[in-house]
Amino acid sequence: MLKEYKTISEVAGPLMLVRQVEGVKFGELGEIELANGETRRCRVLEVDKDSALVQLFESSAGINVAESKVRFLGRGIELPVSIDMLGRVFDGLGRPIDNGPNIIPEARLDINGMPMNPAARDYPSEFIQTGISAIDGLNTLVRGQKLPIFSGSGLPHAQLAAQIARQAKVLGTDSRFAVVFAAIGITFEEADFFISDFKRTGAIDRTVMFMNLANDPAIERISTPRMALTAAEYLAFEKDMHVLVILTDITNYAEALREVSAARKEVPGRRGYPGYLYTDLATMYERAGRKLDKNGSITLIPILTMPEDDKTHPIPDLTGYITEGQIILSRELFRKGVTPPIDVLPSLSRLKDKGIGRGKTREDHADTMNQLFAAYARGKEAKELAVILGEAALSDVDKLYAKFADAFEKEYVSQGFDTERTIEETLDLGWKLLSILPVGELKRIRDEYIEKYLPKNEG
Repeated sequence: MLKEYKTISEVAGPLMLVRQVEGVKFGELGEIELANGETRRCRVLEVDKDSALVQLFESSAGINVAESKVRFLGRGIELPVSIDMLGRVFDGLGRPIDNGPNIIPEARLDINGMPMNPAARDYPSEFIQTGISAIDGLNTLVRGQKLPIFSGSGLPHAQLAAQIARQAKVLGTDSRFAVVFAAIGITFEEADFFISDFKRTGAIDRTVMFMNLANDPAIERISTPRMALTAAEYLAFEKDMHVLVILTDITNYAEALREVSAARKEVPGRRGYPGYLYTDLATMYERAGRKLDKNGSITLIPILTMPEDDKTHPIPDLTGYITEGQIILSRELFRKGVTPPIDVLPSLSRLKDKGIGRGKTREDHADTMNQLFAAYARGKEAKELAVILGEAALSDVDKLYAKFADAFEKEYVSQGFDTERTIEETLDLGWKLLSILPVGELKRIRDEYIEKYLPKNEG
């Protein structure tokens, strides 16, 4: 029998103080029973001697301090897990919201997860094909990697996320692939877009979706990504699946963390975010990876909108420290009509060289990738020079580089949100674009690859 306390001393916004408690632990769940029999849920944020500070999941309106009772449940927030989660849609606390039956759980797992022993980690090395040339060809995603997408307000990161979830696959293996998709603090329209897109394309069958809307409580927003990662750990390490986790939008998560921190009157850090933002993000991101004795893996793509498109803002800044690179979306390319507007030059996948080459993608991948980067960078410089000095000031070779840069953006980067390219198609397209340049300019590619793969120009 759970002990009940009628010792609520004060309620301030989303926080409530309960005195004279015994044996209550940090993170423990509680129930508040109102005078009219209604129950609301809460979670312990802080314990000080015999006082517990709890945060409410629902509104504090209507809580009568004198007549309400609190029960602590002796456990943290848990997610009931089962293989039947695939194809289902849940809210931010793991309850089904797709009008389907409740999950009959094989287990209930604490959403904070178990830390992965660093010595038990396996190195990411297998290529994941997303079907998007700017990622597969130039900033390759590797199984077990953490590769965030840095976007800006109004840029089409939702469409890009849906496209990756739809198209991603591990090549050359017969192991099962699943997607865990968590939407954090998004609008109803965005939630509807994701659900209907996944259902329309059939991607829902291999997807577990967690939906937290903008009008849901802040504490639920903090739980949502951990729910998703707990489901991913179960599918990866218990069911030997390759799991791709997509979290959007991490900025909304950090805002909720700041809201809770301000309510607790904590000393703020940079831009008002709590000083432990780095540690908090790391407890999520570091749950991705591979284990030496397990066949499954968790690959993580967190998506965040940079406030004012500022890469030095605390959220993208700290995320960049913890993860292995970043894919950056460009407002300038978006205005030009390039979709997806991936800015390949400042984007980076630190593990790309581990997942490409003979036996993984194709032998010429590394050379063509380096050559495309170099040629695009020089082409952009040539175009900038033409703006300042006029096109007549460019040499004939520079004009070819400028032509290459335009063709590269139009054909290679811009493929739309419904086109899926195999890695062979992406590499062949790269060679086709490189054929715009004189062979003598292809200094980063070995001669035997030029002989084998470069399209022969007629005449």
